[in-house]
Amino acid sequence: MNRIEKQLNECKENNEKAFITYLTAGLGGMDATKKIIKAQEGITDVLELGIPFSDPIADGPVIQEASFDAINEGASLRKTFELMKELRSEGCEQAILFMMYYNTILNVGLDEFAKRCKECGVDGLIVPDLPFEEQEDLQEALDRYDATILIQLVAPISADRIPEILKNARGFVYCVSTMGVTGGDAQFHSKVIDYLSNVKSHSKIPVMMGFGIREAKDVEPMKDIIDGAIVGSHFIKLLRKADYDPNAAKEYVSTFRREMNA
Repeated sequence: MNRIEKQLNECKENNEKAFITYLTAGLGGMDATKKIIKAQEGITDVLELGIPFSDPIADGPVIQEASFDAINEGASLRKTFELMKELRSEGCEQAILFMMYYNTILNVGLDEFAKRCKECGVDGLIVPDLPFEEQEDLQEALDRYDATILIQLVAPISADRIPEILKNARGFVYCVSTMGVTGGDAQFHSKVIDYLSNVKSHSKIPVMMGFGIREAKDVEPMKDIIDGAIVGSHFIKLLRKADYDPNAAKEYVSTFRREMNA
């Protein structure tokens, strides 16, 4: 059991909804990223660290721009691995996963990438452009080092494939709540309740809802179904507005988690 599974199990035992935030690695500088991660430790259950990529096809304009700016500021996978090493060497036990695109992994090499993930304490991985049916090679590489788990994504159009996708899934299942890219304004799929209920009925692991969420009240209608929420684009907007002040991050995540569990 790794940090993601341990933390989400604790949420379940405490009858609490889990909270996950997304942050583009290197946005505002790697030092700012490090401070924002540390500010969330002990509050945010899992932190999703986006690896900047030139063509982030699953992401809307907010995260696309964040990725572009981070690259221009010198962010890279190598520097993100270095950041992870620093955090772990300083005693950071925050559950952290990478959200990234498959070309970046292939560029490193599957085995080498999986090895670095273990060495740097990367707990999980989301690869939105890698279909379930094509995950075998990456999964085998991750299994060899037994440290980093592959998180599965499902969407409203995944209905017929959900049982197979979730059969051996670990960590949590990431439920995409819209039929588009990240960053919408809580305009969820018209049958989102039915969709989430279907996922929940097949899942042995926590069901997390993402895409378009800004405030705890956005997921109020789904609270009896989901096990938690994921916020990305809105969190990045907030950080930009606050000039990457870690106190602003801490205040937001504390408020969201408290209100979601009220």
